Amino acid sequence: MSPVFDRAIINQVHSATDIVDVVSEHVSLKKKGREMVGLCPFHEDHTPSLCVNPAKQIFKCFACGAGGSVFTFVQMRENLTFPQALERLAQRAGIKLRPATRQKSETGREQVDPNKLAEINAWAAKLFQKNLFNTQQGKAALDYLAQRKISPESTKKWQLGLAIDGGNNLLQAAKKLTISEKLLHQSGLVAHNKQAGEIADKFMHRLMFPIADVTGRIIAFGGRALAPNVPKYINSPATPLFDKSNSVYGLNHARHGIVETGIVAVAEGYTDCIMAHQFGFANIVATLGTSFTPGHARILRRYAKHIVLVFDSDTAGVEAANRALEICLAQPVGIRIASIPKGKDPCEFLLTQGREAFQQVIESAADVFEFKWKRLRQKLSGTDAVSDSKAAVDEFIRAVATGFWSGNLPTIEKGLIVNRLAKIIGLSARQVNGELKRRIPMAARSASYNAENQSVKKADLGPGYYVAAQQEILEVLLNAPGLYETVRPQVTPDVFETPVLRQIAQTLFEAIAKQPENVLDAVLEQTESVEAGCLVAELSQAGEQKANYGARLKGALSAVRRYRTEQAKSQIKEISDQRQFLREYADNTQKENPHSVGML
Repeated sequence: MSPVFDRAIINQVHSATDIVDVVSEHVSLKKKGREMVGLCPFHEDHTPSLCVNPAKQIFKCFACGAGGSVFTFVQMRENLTFPQALERLAQRAGIKLRPATRQKSETGREQVDPNKLAEINAWAAKLFQKNLFNTQQGKAALDYLAQRKISPESTKKWQLGLAIDGGNNLLQAAKKLTISEKLLHQSGLVAHNKQAGEIADKFMHRLMFPIADVTGRIIAFGGRALAPNVPKYINSPATPLFDKSNSVYGLNHARHGIVETGIVAVAEGYTDCIMAHQFGFANIVATLGTSFTPGHARILRRYAKHIVLVFDSDTAGVEAANRALEICLAQPVGIRIASIPKGKDPCEFLLTQGREAFQQVIESAADVFEFKWKRLRQKLSGTDAVSDSKAAVDEFIRAVATGFWSGNLPTIEKGLIVNRLAKIIGLSARQVNGELKRRIPMAARSASYNAENQSVKKADLGPGYYVAAQQEILEVLLNAPGLYETVRPQVTPDVFETPVLRQIAQTLFEAIAKQPENVLDAVLEQTESVEAGCLVAELSQAGEQKANYGARLKGALSAVRRYRTEQAKSQIKEISDQRQFLREYADNTQKENPHSVGML
């Protein structure tokens, strides 16, 4: 289900957004003639192949095929749907979107509307904030924040709040506003209380941390207990908006800092992330208190070239870091690990040691294979058990195989590691290489990296001169809409047999009829799929390069007429053949069973 937004609002957001500014937040662009060029973020690009056209407000990569409007770019770069990309850009431009319409599924059953859930979460966040700053109710939570040295400015920036104890505060407040229990339950803000046998607030007597997506939309909450003998932290359950394995805390605040530095530092907790930002580290996020997942790695590599994992130096922290490193190794991104000394967490370390010391911790982060090698040596020297030694070597070889497969380990470094490993385990380099060769396909199978929305899915338009003629018509009209009067008597959208071309033609023809002076913008504003957006940009650029619009259009229309004539003849022949078949069938049936009374 996709929300439907007013086209006037989409046009307003599009007009208020400069594609050069947006792309520049992710890619370094340089002027080249009338265009801006840079390295394409959608494939492994070593020579600038991404072109941004300020006049047309489109982008195009001539290597991988990515292209489209600013909406398409944000959809692809930030893994968003069209409505989410629209919201992201509207927020950036300071434009308030009109409410989306609710749609039904194909079965007719009403679906959970993510935008409605986001509205409920935003309302709940304001309620929690109001509770926090209530002198009487918020004292315990405010005391905790003061103890952790979280400033009032940070409290407001991160929208911290309080779920008060007892009384079903949120549920009662929702009832006064006639907010349905069903919607509250779908958002995870209330839950069924088995002991009481009724619906009750999920979060009670907890400091509340709103969790936002990259657009700043609140998708869930984390609650820190303010009372003993209960779970210290709980999160919202999974919803159509929220999956903790694919969400990171603070990305909405850290995104620009990450893009600017090319580095993202990953901590474990909410307060670690908040305190780091409070000290001026604008490129730090947290993993919601959960284990680092492949989903986290996929999200972060959209913005960063290097991931620095910041973990505690205790045993649990080291083991968590090791698991996270193995996940990151399967991603085409640099990985390092920073260990907080003296068993402190990042929040405590920043408060006791200061900004410069923490900066040094980040800058001295160990290379992944340096960390793995040190870990291997420690395990081998700390045990005489063959099984433990075998497990340690197995873990190291698996990491090397994964790193080599993903491109995180250059061939020369792989050779050095193989020689070092061969010496300490008593095998030849050839034997170690043989084991690695066996492990690399296993690493490829087990790696969970999924390049969806990073690689470009090009439309399959099919072969034949007729498809080429259809493309030619669209290429011409996107650049010379004044020629539509020649096309209109001969060609309608139904002529376009390929669905994506028919969709573009329908939008283009309507746009020309309404506003012939700005058709490309109009088409892009109504093109919600990434596939179609890429194709529109490709058709527009190809048409401009070929020029010679009148002659090309004449040839394309001639090809369309020829094809339709051939198709008509084929249909006539087919109908004639069908009639002949039916006559023969009827004759044969009557001869075989003259007493049968059938349909003929």
